[in-house]
Order: sequence, then C-alpha cells, then structure tokens
Amino acid sequence: MGVSRSSPEKGISVVTVDFPPVNALPVTGWSALAETVRAAGRDPEVRCVVLAAEGRGFNAGVDIKEIQAHGQRALIGANQGCADAFAAVYECETPVVAAVQGFCLGGGIGLVGNADAIVASEDAVFGLPELDRGALGAATHLARLVPQHLMRSLYYTGRTASAAELHRHGSVWRVVPGAELRAGALELAREIAAKDGRLLRMAKAAINGIDPVDVRRNYRFEQGFTFEAGLSGLADRVRDTFGKDRGKDREEGV
Repeated sequence: MGVSRSSPEKGISVVTVDFPPVNALPVTGWSALAETVRAAGRDPEVRCVVLAAEGRGFNAGVDIKEIQAHGQRALIGANQGCADAFAAVYECETPVVAAVQGFCLGGGIGLVGNADAIVASEDAVFGLPELDRGALGAATHLARLVPQHLMRSLYYTGRTASAAELHRHGSVWRVVPGAELRAGALELAREIAAKDGRLLRMAKAAINGIDPVDVRRNYRFEQGFTFEAGLSGLADRVRDTFGKDRGKDREEGV
C-alpha cells in the first residue's frame, strides 16, 4: 500500500498509487505522490513517466474520513498535498502518461488534467463530485479535458463523462480494454521515450511555457473557496450527510 516506483523498461518510470479500497488518498499519500513523481522526473535516465494505480479505480480524491476526523488541520494538509501532487505532474521534467481505469474523481481529475497524455480503460469515468463533498476545486483541470460548457454541467451536477466521450473530445489518447491498460500506456510511453532525452525535457518546458492557463495559480484560487466553505461550517454540513445513502464505497471517497 502507498506510492511506489518501478522501471519496467529503459527510459520509462512507472509511479503506482495503491490506497485500498478506492484510492482516496490521505494527506501523506498526496505528499508521497508529489515526491515520487518529482524524483522520477529528475532522474536523468527517465524519458517518460507513467502514472498508474492499483485496484478497480484510478483515484477517488481525498480521504473524506480523514478530514471529518481532523477538521481544518486535515483540510489544510489535503489542500497543500493536492496542489503539490498536481504541480509535480504538470512540472515533471519529462512527459507524463496517465493510465486510468475505473473511476477518476476529484483529485484524480487534477492528476490527469495535468498529465501530458491519457490512456484509459473502457470502464473509466471522469468527474468532480466536489459539491457533494462540501468542497470545490479542480474545475481548472476538468476544463482541460472537456469543453467549457460541458465542464460546467459536469461540475454542477456531479455527473461523470466516459473514457469514450473524452476520446471524442481529444483529451484521451486511446481507450483500451481493461486488461490492456498497462500495456497501452507503456506503448505510448515507449514511443515517447525513444526520443532524445534532453530534447524531450526541452520540449516539455517549452510546451508548459506557452500554456495559456496558469494551472497552479488557478487551482490555488479555487482552493480558497474550499477553505472558505470549511471555515463557515458549510462544508461540514454537507460532509456530514455524505455517504449516508450511498454505501460503504461512497463513504470512502468515491
């Protein structure tokens, strides 16, 4: 359990998240993820990073129970941890390919929205159920995956979009059967990693430099409203009803 890093092929580093049962990350998990992705990007032997997860879902966001148990201290930690992890993916010195299966919710959107490419399994769904959790945030990243008005509709309703839908919008590179997800992500990573390593790093820096959206600043702006909701007590009132009629998995963060 936790965050691990492996090197299945020359030039490729796979960062894997494993926090059963639904990959809802605690504060320490977000920090560990940020540190691991940054370390992979700094490795001169790495030309492409694959961000993957164990279990039936890629990421279910933050650990709601941790926030309910520890209040503002956990909320501040989650805010900082998510910001660090999202920035680590975006600022990784090499391209990052996200391999997404099952649910990709909340913080998961922040991760894939900051990745350079996405390979998804046929069962993958993407969404921001933040309003049901007494939180706000990651609209910055959802807007990188779908058009503006669809982003707003998904955000306000908490509904999800399928991998096939995101593929039609051009944000998912390829949709594959679940059993082929890791192989599909590695295939793309292998093609990227075949390029000159120094030139790849220059290309990543150049592309980030011309990005019309300051993702770090925009996301931190959104987080200010999450904290405001927390201080006012509004978030607690929403979270106190979270999961009561949604089953055990939803209580864990899905």
